[in-house]
Amino acid sequence: MRQISTLAIRAATTALALAAMVGQPCALEAKRSKSAAYKVRVESVMAHEKFLAGDELRGRGSATGDEAIAAAYVASQFAQFGLKHAPGMTGYLQPAKVIRLKLKGDPILTAAGAPVAKLSLIVGSGESISGKTAVFVGEKPADMPAADIVLVPTFKGPPFALFGAARAKKVKLLILAESAMTKGQLASQGNAPRLPVFLEGETPAAGISVATLPAETLTALATKPGADMKLTLPDVVREESITTNAIGYIQGSDPKAGTLLFSAHLDHLGVLPNGTVMHGANDDASGTVAVLEIAKAMATGRRPRRSLLFIAYGSEEIGLFGSTYFGKHPPVPLSDIVANLEFEMIGAQDPKLPKGVMMMTGYERSDFGAAMKAHGALVTADPYPEQNFFQRSDNYALARQGIVAHTVSGWALVPTYHQPTDTVENIDFTFMTNAIQSLIAPVKWLAYGNFTPQWTKDGKPKP
Repeated sequence: MRQISTLAIRAATTALALAAMVGQPCALEAKRSKSAAYKVRVESVMAHEKFLAGDELRGRGSATGDEAIAAAYVASQFAQFGLKHAPGMTGYLQPAKVIRLKLKGDPILTAAGAPVAKLSLIVGSGESISGKTAVFVGEKPADMPAADIVLVPTFKGPPFALFGAARAKKVKLLILAESAMTKGQLASQGNAPRLPVFLEGETPAAGISVATLPAETLTALATKPGADMKLTLPDVVREESITTNAIGYIQGSDPKAGTLLFSAHLDHLGVLPNGTVMHGANDDASGTVAVLEIAKAMATGRRPRRSLLFIAYGSEEIGLFGSTYFGKHPPVPLSDIVANLEFEMIGAQDPKLPKGVMMMTGYERSDFGAAMKAHGALVTADPYPEQNFFQRSDNYALARQGIVAHTVSGWALVPTYHQPTDTVENIDFTFMTNAIQSLIAPVKWLAYGNFTPQWTKDGKPKP
């Protein structure tokens, strides 16, 4: 793990002091909150956001020291609000070990026993591969032949559109013609292949390997389909790091009423190999701020009937590892979780939606969204069903286990997504604050009441 710098520690101390001033209501405000509607303060939203997405945390890279600082910050806020440790936990942090495979040397490709030069491995399964080749020259990825190794000398569409078809045909190695796009992808990875990343104790899923060759080399190889080919990997080493979930808990007054879960992921892309910091202000510092603000609101006033869990997951960006680990090591039985609301990228307004309104992924899959909307939440159906956002966030791991779980988002296709421009300067704080505010009353209604969200017919995803 990277050593935490003096600058980062000083920044954390300053941010904690700032959050204490602008994030915690004074005694008079606390008294008023018992008789007046809770108000989300834009100053508090900005204080959290500016620390989490500030320069000092360097983009909160998954399973890094920067992510650990972010988790510690969230934990400190939970403690300040008066949240308790979750059942069975002795603190607010839930660490998990992440294993990354790396190559120690260059891969070697041979065809009919002869070496093939200028191979670039972009994605690797972590294992050597051998088999006979087949050639794909069509326009529809679904027409790809089923073979261990498939050569694609020409393809008019984006090369990464072939990945899904290759997986469906159980292709082990896909070799594409080198292009500006593939070079750019490799450069974004630090000119090193991306190998499996997985939680300790798990077996990495069998994946497809993807490589490129110069167009002329690949064209020559494609004239001899059925040839024996082998990709030999050098030593594969394991690198270990820690990812961290921050978890806060409010125990409800009725032990039989179940638990509500409110979550977001606190990591982002960190520092790219070229030194660019990916701040991740919208993705997903904004969602983490929503969790903090709702936790603070629910810690004010009378005790809810239902228990409440608030979680900021680690390592979403590299494989949903924080939420996966939580799902396998929950502090309360998963069967007790009534519903989960995930917050993702709520810092910008989607131009496709009415002013001030957020989308909820999988809206039609349950009655959760409609019920929240009826009680004031500014949410509506996802206008991008073709993007399958319901399956692409931390909510999905729990949804597959039967929990009614959805993600609320602002502008899912915002131009700053996974770009260096995802900074605090591009956050719409008025929209974000109003969006969080609209959720407070519905969350309280859910926490104090008897309504239990249910899947609609065929809405529940398969395990």
